[in-house]
Parts: sequence; C-alpha cells; structure tokens
Amino acid sequence: MSATLAPRVVVVSRRSELDELLGRHGTRAAAAYFLKERGREIAEVEARHAAQEAALAAVSAALPADWRRGQVHRDDLSRFLFAPEDIVVTVGQDGLVANAAKYLAGQPVLGVNPEPERNPGVLARFAARDVAGLLPAVLAGRAATQSRAMAVATLDDGQQLAGLNEIYVGHQTHQSSRYLLTTPQGEQERHSSSGVLVGTGTGATGWCASVALMRDLANTLPGPDASELCWFVREAWPSPATGARLTAGRVGSGQRLTLTSESERLVAFADGVESDHLVLAWGQRITIATGTRHLTLVVP
Repeated sequence: MSATLAPRVVVVSRRSELDELLGRHGTRAAAAYFLKERGREIAEVEARHAAQEAALAAVSAALPADWRRGQVHRDDLSRFLFAPEDIVVTVGQDGLVANAAKYLAGQPVLGVNPEPERNPGVLARFAARDVAGLLPAVLAGRAATQSRAMAVATLDDGQQLAGLNEIYVGHQTHQSSRYLLTTPQGEQERHSSSGVLVGTGTGATGWCASVALMRDLANTLPGPDASELCWFVREAWPSPATGARLTAGRVGSGQRLTLTSESERLVAFADGVESDHLVLAWGQRITIATGTRHLTLVVP
C-alpha cells in the first residue's frame, strides 16, 4: 500500500514595487534617485517590501513541517501546475486572489493581506498570523468558505478563458474596437468602442465599479455571491455605421453576451493579465457567461 501524500500548500505572491525598481535600475541608489526626482522617497517602497517579506516569512513558518509546500509568482501562474488537493495561500493585494483563481478548479484559497492599512481586504481577509490556525480547518473541510462565480469567455473554436473579476474584450492596444454586440435578450448593435467589460459580483468592487460609478449605475451591480454578470461598453462611438444605445446590462444565469469581431485582431483577457489572452480574428465570435467553475474562498 502506497503512503498517502502529505498535504501541499502553494504560496502565491508577486514582485514588490522595490523588486521591480531594482530590476529596472540595477541598484538601490539608482532607484532612490529615480523616485526622488518624482517626489517620492525610497523608504516608502522599502517599507512596503518589508511588510510583504515579513508576511511571506510568517506564512512559511506557519506551514506544518511535514506538509509539502510550493511557491509561485504571479507572472508564472499560467505555467504552474496546481494539484486538485492543493491549498492555495496568496500573500498580497486582493487582485492576487483573482490572478490565481483563473488557474484553479475548486482548490480553497486563503488570502493574506500584508498591508491592511493600504489594501481593502475584500478577498485577502487574513493576517499572516492567522494561517497556522486556519490550515488544519481548511484541510479538514471545516473552514468557512464562500463560492464566488467566475465569468468564462468561449471562442467559436472552443478556446476558453475564465476570470474572477472581469473579462475585457477589445483591441490589444486599446484603439477603437469594432464588433457586433448581441445582448442576452437578442438585441444587436454594431460598435466602435474602447472595448467591453464583463464583470462578476466579485469584480463589481473593481474595474466595473469605476465604470458604473461614472454612469450612476452602481446600484445595478451584482452582489458578491451572485451568479449574474454585468457588462459595460467603454466609450461607444455613435456614427452612421455604429451605435451607442446598447452599452450596459446584465447576463443572467444560463444567458450569454456575444461579440462578433469586425476588426482583424481583438483580444480577450481576464483580471488584468494581458499576457494570457485569446485572439479574435475578423468574423470570429466570442460568448461570455457565468461558468461552472467557482472560486472557493476561505472567509473569517
């Protein structure tokens, strides 16, 4: 009889602002000069880096010695192989939970917020000191969790892309995007716009919230645990060939929003990760709906 594998915790993080500055400028002195010329001090960046490093060290120390562990940076998520039994711990902003969610299939996610004074903690709700006590409960299935709906974009050739917050469809360089939009109710309109955002209830606190606030539509956004989606056309241009009437709405459970590309190259990406995208050639169709995949989020 083979021995049962020990549980595995995968810690997800991203490069700090200090890491990015050092990668660009080479030395601390050069980075400090760059910031000072722009009215900032490197001490602020170093403090944020230290907070993240302290949280990562505390999470690492909290992992049981006999458990397996993995670590992956945000930029490498698309190449990392998660196992069905993994427990995922993100250390960083709320967006890091969304970045990881699109590559998961039901694994529980525990979000650690290293800077509660800066980050809202909508998805990353725990301090690093909470991890040691939570892991046994997560493993045993006793931890409180929420199921968060994800949006799924499907090309007419079968390719798919999932997002926890939102999916953007538009031109890769954010130039005018031309497409035929078909609403869940069957209405159609040709658009020339800055693209289309389709958001979940989770994403209703992010990019979609900023669009809705500008249009006084904040009260129409779906709630965090809703299975519906919201959609917004960004800066639709009215012309003899394109309209600006169908620019916002909801996608109910079992419904879908459809875009047929009338540009040579449009892209669809999720949760701000532009490097991982689908490409629409002229005439290709993409549909966006609530998917069968959900994020399992550990909550207090």
